[in-house]
Amino acid sequence: MVAQRLVEAMRDRDDAGDWRISVFAEESRAPYDRVALTSYFSLQHAEELTLGDPALWDDELVSLYRGCAVTAIDRTARTVTDRHGRVHAYDELVLATGSSAAMPPISGNDLPGVFVYRTIDDLAALSDWVEEKRRTTASGWSRPVRGAVIGGGLLGLEAAGALKALGAQATVVQFGTHLMNAQLDLGGGQALKRLINDMGIAVRCDTATTAMGAARRTGHVGRLDFADGGRLDVDVVVVATGVRPRDELARAAGLAVGERGGVVVDLACRTADEHVWAVGEVACIEGRCNGLVAPGYAMAEVVADRLLGGEATFPGADTATKLKLRGVDVASFGDVFAESAGAMELVHADPVAGVYKKLVLSDDARTLLGGVFVGDASAYATLRPMLGSELPGDPGLFLLPEGAGSAGAPTLELPDDATVCSCNNVTAGTVRGAVTEHGCTDLAGVKACTRAGTSCGSCLPLVKKITTTELQRAGVEVSTALCEHFELSRAQLFDAVRVADLHTFSEIIGRFGDGGRGCDICKPVVASILASLGNGHILDGEQAALQDTNDHVLANIQKDGTYSVVPRIPGGEITPDGLLVIGQVAKDFGLYTKITGGQRIDMFGARIEQLPDIWRRLVDHGFESGHAYGKSLRTVKSCVGSTWCRFGVQDAVGMAVELELRYRGLRSPHKLKLGVSGCARECAEARGKDVGVIATDKGWNVYVGGNGGFTPRHAQLLAEDLTSEELLRTIDRFLMYYIRTADRLQRTAAWVADYEGGLEAIREVIIEDSLGIGTDLDAAMARHVDAYEDEWKAVLEDPDKLRRFGSFVNAPSEPDPDLAYVVERGQIRPATVAERAVAREDDAPPTLIAGTTLEVRR
Repeated sequence: MVAQRLVEAMRDRDDAGDWRISVFAEESRAPYDRVALTSYFSLQHAEELTLGDPALWDDELVSLYRGCAVTAIDRTARTVTDRHGRVHAYDELVLATGSSAAMPPISGNDLPGVFVYRTIDDLAALSDWVEEKRRTTASGWSRPVRGAVIGGGLLGLEAAGALKALGAQATVVQFGTHLMNAQLDLGGGQALKRLINDMGIAVRCDTATTAMGAARRTGHVGRLDFADGGRLDVDVVVVATGVRPRDELARAAGLAVGERGGVVVDLACRTADEHVWAVGEVACIEGRCNGLVAPGYAMAEVVADRLLGGEATFPGADTATKLKLRGVDVASFGDVFAESAGAMELVHADPVAGVYKKLVLSDDARTLLGGVFVGDASAYATLRPMLGSELPGDPGLFLLPEGAGSAGAPTLELPDDATVCSCNNVTAGTVRGAVTEHGCTDLAGVKACTRAGTSCGSCLPLVKKITTTELQRAGVEVSTALCEHFELSRAQLFDAVRVADLHTFSEIIGRFGDGGRGCDICKPVVASILASLGNGHILDGEQAALQDTNDHVLANIQKDGTYSVVPRIPGGEITPDGLLVIGQVAKDFGLYTKITGGQRIDMFGARIEQLPDIWRRLVDHGFESGHAYGKSLRTVKSCVGSTWCRFGVQDAVGMAVELELRYRGLRSPHKLKLGVSGCARECAEARGKDVGVIATDKGWNVYVGGNGGFTPRHAQLLAEDLTSEELLRTIDRFLMYYIRTADRLQRTAAWVADYEGGLEAIREVIIEDSLGIGTDLDAAMARHVDAYEDEWKAVLEDPDKLRRFGSFVNAPSEPDPDLAYVVERGQIRPATVAERAVAREDDAPPTLIAGTTLEVRR
C-alpha cells in the first residue's frame, strides 16, 4: 500500500517526468488494500481490493514487476538483483517491503490447517480449507467446523469475524489480560469482550498456547494445548500474534536495523546510505516500526517530496485505530493508558448498553490527550482531530449518549492544523481550502481535491460537515431545494405529501410549492412520489401529464424513434411455451431480440401504434410489464440455486421469483436491481445490485447499495443468516426507507454513502428499528403489494388510455394499410411511392431492395 502511494505521489508531482520508477512486487497482484482485507470474503473478485487508479501501472514512466521479488542489493554498484537473476540499476532505492506475519515458536505450528492472516493468498487458502472441512464434517457427522484464532488484537478479531462469516465456530485465544491490549485499557477490553461474545465468538484471555496437536485420523491440526492444562479441539487455526519487519534485504546489504528489527531511517526516511530510503512497516523511525497505514502514507509523501528536491520530514505517527468488524464499534487514539504526566481519566461505562467511553485529559481537564470508545464510537471522528487541543466546555458532555442532557455536546471548531483524514494526512485547513481556494462546492469535489475520505472512509461525515460549514460561511447557499418551484428536498416533499394525503400535482404545488406549473425536474419527482404512495395508474388524470417520455407511453424510446418491449420474466425463469410466444411476437412484428444481463428478453424496433397490439398478445399469454421504462424495480437476477446446482444451498430461483413479484412496479428515486445467489460462489453477481441476497447454510445474507453505472460500487453486508421471513422484512424496510429519504435520481449506493452515519446508521433503522418506524415501513410495503396491477393490462382495458398510442395525433384508430415503413441504416422512415409500389407487386415476404440499404415492410 505504501509503495503504491509513493508511486502515485511521484507521478502526481513530477511534471517534468524526470523520474522513471520500477516497482518489484513479491506478490502476483498489483498493490491492494490490506486494511480492507477481511472484505475479501464478500467480494466477487480479489481485484476489487486493488488500490487507486489501475491506469497508474500503464504509465510509460512506471514499470510494475509482479511476482518478481528482489533477492539482493549491491549498494556499491547501485543495483538490485531480482529472483530471475536479472540485474537492475538504480539512482535511488526505496525499501517498502512491509512486514510478514509473526509465527510464535509453538510446537505444531507447521501442521496443515494452521494459517496466518496477511495476504489475499492467505485468505484464499483459509477459505478453501474451511470449505473442505465443512464438506468433510457434513459427510461424516453433523457439527460445525471448529476454528481458533491465536491473538486478540485488531487482526485477530478480524480473523475471528472472517471464520464466523465462513460458517465456522470461532474462539479467540489471547495471551494478555484483555482484547486489543495494545489499543484499549482494561475497561475497554472487557466491554469489547462482551460485544465479541454477543457475536457468537468465544474469548479466552490470560491464556498461553503451548502446543498445537495433530488429529490422529487426518494428521491435520486438531487441538490447542494451553499452559493452564486446558485444551481446545479445532479444525483450523489462524495465528495473528503480530508482524515482523521484512528487513532481510537490508541486513544482507549491511544497513543498520533496529533493536526489534526494521531498517533504521532518519526523519527524512533515509538510511545511513544516502541513496537508500525505507518507508512503511519496514522503516524503523525514531526507534520504532509503525504497523499502521497512516504513518506509512506519511513516509511515502516525505520521500516523494525529498526526491523531488523538497525538505519534508516525518510528522510523527498517528496511532489512532478503528476496528473494522461489523456490529462492533471500537476506536482509540492518543494516550490511551494515561501515561502522560498529570494525565487524568474521564470514564463513562454502561455495561447494560455495552458502551465504554474514556477521555484522557491534562491535569487541568482542558486539553485532550487521548480517548477510548467501545460500543459507541460516534464521537471518535470529531474528537480525534482535537488531540492536543483544548476542548470547549465540559468534556464530560462528549461522553454522554446522543440526546442525553439538556445542552448536549459542545460544538467543536477544529483548528486548521487538526488532522481530519489520518490515512492521507489531510487537515481541516486543507478541507476548508478546497472550498475557499479551489472552488469545491460539494463533498465529491473536496474528496477529489484533497483525497480526504478516499481510503478507509471513516472521516467522511466530518469532512462533509466541515465542507458544508465552510460553504455557508463563504456565503454559498447550501440548498437542498428540489427545484425553483419547491424549496423542500425530495425527502421532505415525500413526507409532506404522505402526511397531507395529497393526490394531485395541483394540490401539491399549491400547498408546498410556488403555485406555478412546475418544470421537468419537479413534475417527474412528484409523479414518482405519487406512484410510490399508491396513487393509482400513472396515466390516470393529472398524473399522465407529469410522466417522462418513457413512462408516458410505458416503453423505452430508442435512438431511431422506435420503442422497446420488455415483458417481465421473474427471476429469469421462463417456460418453453413462454419462449415460443415471445419469439412469435418478435417474428410477427419484425422486432430485434436481445437477451439481457438481467435475464430477460428485450424486443426492439416497435412503433408507437404497434405497442398495444404487441402487449395484447403478450398479456393474453400471461406476460406483464417489465417496467424497463420506469424508475422502479427492473429485474431480480438469479442463479439456478439448489434446484439444479450441486453447490447450491438454498432455492435461489424461488426466492428471486418471490422478490420480483413482491416488488414489481415499486416506484423509487432511481431504478432498482436485485440479485439472488444460491451459494457463496455468487453466480448471480448479487453484490453488484442495489439489493443482493446470498444463500448460506443458515439462511440468507443480504447486501445493499451495490450499483453499476458510471461509478460501480459493490454492495455492503446489511444482515446475515436471515430466515426467508426476516429477509423479506429487511428488504421491505430498506427499500421503503430508501424511497422515502433519498434525493432525486439518487441510486442506493450514493444514498448509503451520503446517509449520516452511513450503513451502520441505516442498519439501526432497518434492523433495530431505532426510529420506531419499522411497522410503518412494513405497512407501506404491504399496501404496495396488495395494490399492484399490471400497467399494460390496465391500459389495454381503457379506451381513453389507448388513444395516446397513435403515430399521429389525428391518426385513425385502425392502422392505414397503405402506410409502409423502411429501415435505412437503422432509422425508420415512411416508404417512398416507388418503394410501396415494389412492395405491392406480389405477396412475397418483405425483401431487401437490391443495391440499397432499404428494407421494405408491409
